[in-house]
Amino acid sequence: MVKILAFLRKSSKFLVENAPMMKYLNVAEKNDAAKTIAGYLSRGSSRRREGLSVYNKIYEFDAVINGRNIQMVMTSVSGHLMTYDFTGAYRNWRSCNPAQLFDAPVTKFCPEVSVKIRQTLEREVRGCAALVIWTDCDREGENIGFEIVEVCRSVKPNLTIYRAKFSEITAASVRRALENLVLPDERQSQAVDVRSELDLRIGAAFTRFQTMRLQAIFPAIVDSLVSYGSCQIPTLGFVVQRYKEAENFVPQKFWKLKLTHTVNELTVEFNWARNRLFDKKCCEAIFLLVKRDPPLLATVLSVTQKPKSKWRPQPMDTIELEKLGSRKLKISAKQTMQIAEKLYQQGFISYPRTETNMFSKEINLRSLVENQTSHQDWGLFAQKVLEWGPNPRNGKKSDQAHPPIHPTKFTSSLSGNEQRVYELIVRHFLACVSRDATGSETLVSVEIGGEEFNASGLVILERNYLEVYIYDRWTAREIHKYEMGTSFEPTSIEMPEGSTTAPQMLTEADLIALMEKHSIGTDATHAEHINTIKERGYIGEVENGYLVPGTLGMGLVEGYDAMSLTLAQPQLRAGLEADLKAICDGARQPQIVLQEQIEKYREAFRIITERAQMLDEKIGFRFNSVPEQNAEPPSSQMIEEVFRCPRCRSNKMVLKRKASNNDVYLMCMDYPNCKSVMWLNDFVKEATVSSESCRQCGPDTKKLSIKFKQRNALIYLGVDTPEYTSCLLCDSNLRSLLGINLEDLSRGGGSGDGNSSVRSRDVPSSGYSSDRSSTVSSRSNNVPSRNNSVPSRGYGSQRGGNSSSRSTTNCPKCSQPLKKLTVRKDGPNHGREFFLCPTPDNPCKTFIWADEVPQNPGNRDSPPPPAPRPSGSRGGASTTGRPRQKRKCAICRREGHTRNNCPDHQPTFS
Repeated sequence: MVKILAFLRKSSKFLVENAPMMKYLNVAEKNDAAKTIAGYLSRGSSRRREGLSVYNKIYEFDAVINGRNIQMVMTSVSGHLMTYDFTGAYRNWRSCNPAQLFDAPVTKFCPEVSVKIRQTLEREVRGCAALVIWTDCDREGENIGFEIVEVCRSVKPNLTIYRAKFSEITAASVRRALENLVLPDERQSQAVDVRSELDLRIGAAFTRFQTMRLQAIFPAIVDSLVSYGSCQIPTLGFVVQRYKEAENFVPQKFWKLKLTHTVNELTVEFNWARNRLFDKKCCEAIFLLVKRDPPLLATVLSVTQKPKSKWRPQPMDTIELEKLGSRKLKISAKQTMQIAEKLYQQGFISYPRTETNMFSKEINLRSLVENQTSHQDWGLFAQKVLEWGPNPRNGKKSDQAHPPIHPTKFTSSLSGNEQRVYELIVRHFLACVSRDATGSETLVSVEIGGEEFNASGLVILERNYLEVYIYDRWTAREIHKYEMGTSFEPTSIEMPEGSTTAPQMLTEADLIALMEKHSIGTDATHAEHINTIKERGYIGEVENGYLVPGTLGMGLVEGYDAMSLTLAQPQLRAGLEADLKAICDGARQPQIVLQEQIEKYREAFRIITERAQMLDEKIGFRFNSVPEQNAEPPSSQMIEEVFRCPRCRSNKMVLKRKASNNDVYLMCMDYPNCKSVMWLNDFVKEATVSSESCRQCGPDTKKLSIKFKQRNALIYLGVDTPEYTSCLLCDSNLRSLLGINLEDLSRGGGSGDGNSSVRSRDVPSSGYSSDRSSTVSSRSNNVPSRNNSVPSRGYGSQRGGNSSSRSTTNCPKCSQPLKKLTVRKDGPNHGREFFLCPTPDNPCKTFIWADEVPQNPGNRDSPPPPAPRPSGSRGGASTTGRPRQKRKCAICRREGHTRNNCPDHQPTFS
């Protein structure tokens, strides 16, 4: 028994040692991060090879996970792998009404710039058992992680997914993350999806409407995109509001009393306790009372000395970094964040996008301070901090994901703005973990003529954090030694005049503070929103870094305000940000939040379209321009969805009209990717999409309301009304009349290839969309029209007139094939067959009862040569005389078609 157990142990050990090594795919958010993480986990021994994208390399190394040796493959994406966009015709500005974009179908797909990265992931994941996500640990990073998961699981559905949680790219941090892999947080990703889809719908609807309208009404002024963003415009609103406050400011004069006391060239200024008065006569009366009884003596009422501290800064979060970069370094918030992101990827600082301003007890602050002791500028101060013991002045905010921004590694190799941003982060960190500056403040109150005056002095005892934090100052103010109850003769007492001043324009740091206060955007997006409205020309920056609105920006905000809309105010976006946080916390469902927000902005869009003239007036006023007379923005037709495409089954068939001859057809919205097209038969005069849904096919299927060119067609359908409303999918009689075969279309059957047939009735029919045929002219069929991508009749469509599947019955007047139909209406003629001519351009109105026509030995379905029409029959003129010659095309002079469908002529559609 002992021998057996020993044998089993040896066999098990042998199998483990010789088993093939398991492989994991690791994906970071940027190539720099992938390189650094791979270097730390492999201790510098990773092997690099090329990916399909030249910017995203692949690093291979071995690692131990849960006591098991794993072959690691590390690569990266370049930010978001996927993007949202509308499907089909909704992407075209002129193809649909902007109001439809609130409900238009959207898709999340991989754009062309990311295809190589996607292909790399698909190739590498095939041989891997698990996927480890190493993206940034915030909402956007979580969403990028799920995009990576979606791509990889499309290749390997049973792939195991892990999430590495880290807040800094250091050796200890990434190794700790690898040892404590978790599951990704789907709620955070869902919140980003809701925000992305909503931004797409809102931005596209308002931007298209504004741009097309203003470019039409002010063609000489507005020649660029007039965009709207639910974060950008409220941000612009802050700048406009402050500018208007300054513009409308009316200065007011005021008067005050000032007392000075000079001894040995040291002058102490005492401020009036009343501060100031806006009534000159009242101030003069008080001034006379003070100077009434000479000699003027000021009596010391109180002398108070108390310790005074100047607090060290709190740990740095993203908002503080952006504001300090703008105020102290004079670097824009966007550039500051770009530099910080690069420093993070190089491992010099912690993750720069954080809402946390408090250090947790798990962070080893002493080791972080020790890293900086060798620097020539702040190394000595770092030594002092170690002697005192690092003691941060923590704030109250924590996002439970990342610590405050702090240096993770010492470096002296940086230069330019990178060095300045790194120095700011280091000095701020050392300051926040050191001690407050201390001093002694003396407060003196004196009385003269019944009026009280105050003065203060300051003595700095210990500078402490001010020694390293060069961005802050604390100036000492000397004061004489006063004793309570004593008196002195003032050097002067005056009544100076002043006036109120207009509020200062906002700086970028002020604007970020307002965005944070009103929940506009997040700490990760503030800089992007400000940069966007700068690029749009909505705001500009003048000397001293002040922001002022541009002419177009002023006009837009004033236009919204005139309509009583809150589009330029923060309430709408702040409500969305609160809902997104609720999604992350699991308190709200993503789809409910999305629908509620869509309805809010849909109502705002309805108002802006109804009151658009107010926007025109405000824009014209700001540009000092008069709108073009009788100028109307180009109209965009409504996309009329009918039912889901039987071929691709993912997009909708929509009703379209050809401008040249008002022909009607149904086309897949994904045309030309899906070439599913149904040309309605030449019987149809007019067709519209009914508001009524088909009960049998479901609410997504709309009925068609059709008016026919000939009333005789209604006999076949068995109705008396001039308009026929029915579902094309369930009404087999309507499909038979129009020559539509759904089976051929769902199979991708041919058009113009002579292989399709109609099984239910002897009605001529061509097939449905087919693959490209070399016999079809590419010029007329394969190239979509520039306007609305209208397909040609022959290729990729179903159209009546397939000569190989019909009888040779011809019209005695125009020589076009006749249709043989059967009366469906109840009555004496029920079931009786007849012939009709469906010529579209100039209907012949030929009508012949089939049972009144002598049989032709050559073709029993063909009517005889021209003969008198039976009395009482419907239709055209006499059929006596010689048959007409076949019609020839006016362009190529060949028979069998007209100029409208000539293969040598490419028509232009609207």
